[in-house]
Amino acid sequence: MQEILTYFFEYRQMIFVVVLSVFLGIEVISNVPAILHTPLMSGANAIHGVVIIGAIIVMGHAESTLAMVLGFLAVVLGTLNVVGGFVVTDRMLDMFKKKPKKETKN
Repeated sequence: MQEILTYFFEYRQMIFVVVLSVFLGIEVISNVPAILHTPLMSGANAIHGVVIIGAIIVMGHAESTLAMVLGFLAVVLGTLNVVGGFVVTDRMLDMFKKKPKKETKN
């Protein structure tokens, strides 16, 4: 228990920033209008692409098998996140396209 309290006391500023970021993120996301979700998702997908590049770079400098496995897992999960985000974005954009009118028989 003493180690946990020491950790929190030593890193209290970083913990404060993380907690503040969580509350700020919840507030920002809850106030985004529905029409802006698609562009924001596309931006988030681009950011996740940068995360994948970072994971590949870190994996290239891995010295142990565990670090290599964790890096590979990060690349796979990040890739799934990017692909899934683009699929969802594409489906949302399809909802706004006009459907072709069917011809009626007279």
